[in-house]
Amino acid sequence: MRRILVTNDDGYFSPGIEALASALSSLADVIVVAPHSEASAVGHSLTLRRPLRLETIRPRVYAVDGTPTDCVNVALSQLFPEPPDLIVSGINKGLNIGDDVTYSGTVAGALEGALLGYPAIAVSLQYHVNGFDFSQAAAVATDLAASLLATPLPTRTFLNVNVPSGPARGMKVTVQAKRNHITKVNRRVDPRGQAYFWIEEAQDDWEPHDRSDYQAIRDGYVSVTPIQPDLTDHSALAFTEELTQRARAGVR
Repeated sequence: MRRILVTNDDGYFSPGIEALASALSSLADVIVVAPHSEASAVGHSLTLRRPLRLETIRPRVYAVDGTPTDCVNVALSQLFPEPPDLIVSGINKGLNIGDDVTYSGTVAGALEGALLGYPAIAVSLQYHVNGFDFSQAAAVATDLAASLLATPLPTRTFLNVNVPSGPARGMKVTVQAKRNHITKVNRRVDPRGQAYFWIEEAQDDWEPHDRSDYQAIRDGYVSVTPIQPDLTDHSALAFTEELTQRARAGVR
């Protein structure tokens, strides 16, 4: 029997993770290990300065009082005597496209799986004013998981999947979009006269790109982006060589 680890950043109680685990159970034995409380936008953070607790919520569903990255590591070390065949993170309530993947706890769950050598998928669903219907995203995740179990990706590569809120027109392989990232810091003052701050998103403009994940979602398609953790800018290696040559010339 195949084994799949499911995690997220919205918490073990999220309907998105319940829909995902239920759909994936048609393919494998599924164990859910997710944060005890919401851990959105924590990125690829790992808890090192306090102990972590693993709580059994119900059979095959567990909570960790930490980040999605913590959940993956605790799950693999404590609940899987045999390695899982796949790690799936989601279904996130809201898209994780473009530069936003660097903040996403959902993407981080799949990233940690890939770093540890496991096939992995991150799945996110576009927000809709009438709420979230996870059925289409769960079906997409299951279809991709079945394909990935049959033919794994290259080592240290995982899929970042984003699903439109309406009926999808199909599926597109995409690249990460880019935008002029703007963060708004809202300063307020508490009743004791002390300042406090809310970090909010301001207006962002996406750069046009026919093959971007942003464009695919905008056109009504499921976006599937292969991602790997190597952040090296290979196109800048030659420039950096010249830069370091000049720097070394000044070293005494």
